[in-house]
Formats: sequence, C-alpha cells, structure tokens
Amino acid sequence: MAEQLIQSIIEAGRWIDSQGWCPATGGNFSVRDGDSVLVTASGRHKGQLSAADILRVNFNGQPVESDLKPSAETLLHTALYELDASIGAVLHTHSVTSTVLSRLIHKGMLTLQGYEMQKALSGNQSHEEEIRIAILDNSQDMPLLAEILKAGWQVAPLQWGFLVRGHGLYCWGRDMAEARRHLEGLEFLFACELEMWRLGVNE
Repeated sequence: MAEQLIQSIIEAGRWIDSQGWCPATGGNFSVRDGDSVLVTASGRHKGQLSAADILRVNFNGQPVESDLKPSAETLLHTALYELDASIGAVLHTHSVTSTVLSRLIHKGMLTLQGYEMQKALSGNQSHEEEIRIAILDNSQDMPLLAEILKAGWQVAPLQWGFLVRGHGLYCWGRDMAEARRHLEGLEFLFACELEMWRLGVNE
C-alpha cells in the first residue's frame, strides 16, 4: 500500500512539473497513510522524484525512521489531515497564476462564480454556485501559519484549497486522484480570473 501511495506522489510530481506549476524545488506533496503522512523531502525537484525523496512523518511533522528533512511547510499538510479526516492527499504548488492572483486580491477571500469548470470541484453541480477560496497572508513562521489555518477552519471549514498570498496554492482531496482534479480545476478557474483582471473586468 505504501509503495502505491509513494508512486502516486511521484506521478503527481511529474504531471505538475509538466504543467509548470512547481518550478525549481518549490512545493510539496503528501498522502495520508494510516496514522502518519508520506511527504516529499525538502529541496527536491518535483519533476524528478523517486521513492528515495519521500519520507514518513507523524502528525507533528516529525520524521519517522528517516534521515530525510521534511519541508517546514509539512506542518500545513499535517494540520489539514488533522482538521478533516476525509482528506487523503495534499498538493502545494507555486504556479505563476495562483501566485499573481493571490497578490491582486486584497481581501481574505477569492470568490468565483459563473464558470462551468466549477463542477470539477467535489460537491458542485452548477456554475451558479459560489466558490470561496481563502487567502492567507504569507509567513516564514510555519507553526504560526498552521495555527492561523486551524483558527480560521473552526470558524468556517475550507473546501478544496486555499491560497497563500504571493506564495501559491494548497489543495486537497479524498485521494490523490481527487486532489489532482481539484488542482487542475482551480488552476483553470484562477487563469480565467487573472484574464478577467487583464481585461479590466475585475478592477
């Protein structure tokens, strides 16, 4: 089972790299495996992952029987798994579109409506639904950012993903396949919104 989960991370990395959504060694990907998490090690290029680049951590983000170093951002992955037991995979990417859009929106929420592609997000049946994606201010203090995420979740649980301003996107799903679908759907929606900005519609 663990081998299949690791392979799902590797394959996601190759696909995401082919889209240009995770340049250099940015981003990190994970899957839940029972009471622990399999996650990419720090400083690894996501298009060139192998099983040797994946480690197991506990829900405190600490390595389990591994000398590899997890990214500090692993704490956001483990926070999500603790907040919602149905989350099985988390993808953190750094696309140009999500990064720029997160800086254009000065409010703490991006609202999307009127797009047929909204139906790529689980639970949505119509373009008339209102999609709300939280935007958190960036910080190098990952424990603080994780606490901000948890506090906001208690007020209103998030769905599908959230943006970190000037940084990128975190999205998730019940398994890797759903997380990948949510990522692709959100990137399309973000690209549409950014084009609307370019046209002056959202100014």
